[in-house]
Amino acid sequence: MTNTPASTAGTAAEPAIIHLDEASFQKTINEATVPVLVDFYADWCGPCKMAAPVLEKIAKEMKGKLLIAKVNTDEASSLTQQFGVMSIPTVIVFQKKDDKAVEVDRKIGFPGEEGYRQMIAQVVPATAAA
Repeated sequence: MTNTPASTAGTAAEPAIIHLDEASFQKTINEATVPVLVDFYADWCGPCKMAAPVLEKIAKEMKGKLLIAKVNTDEASSLTQQFGVMSIPTVIVFQKKDDKAVEVDRKIGFPGEEGYRQMIAQVVPATAAA
């Protein structure tokens, strides 16, 4: 895989945000070499739709420093239960500690771009919004 500049990130080459399900979730977050921000969402959720373009923008900017993934709560109910997701959107940041991904932050609702950047700054300090 090659890094593509943000200006070409919209091409079919490689998505900025990956979609996870029950089968891929643990492997992806535990094998990630960078922190992982997971957005638990549903297609019918208004605030989730507002969050999507913000997360897409951040994913393109942070490529190689942060992985952003989405989990559809309607299709992955066991993950929703496992992580105690009661409202959506819920965003959880995972970081590797002792070879295992652990939750380091969680936000419920749509905090806006600034809120997401504050979460990310805890695991990728250079991303703190100016």
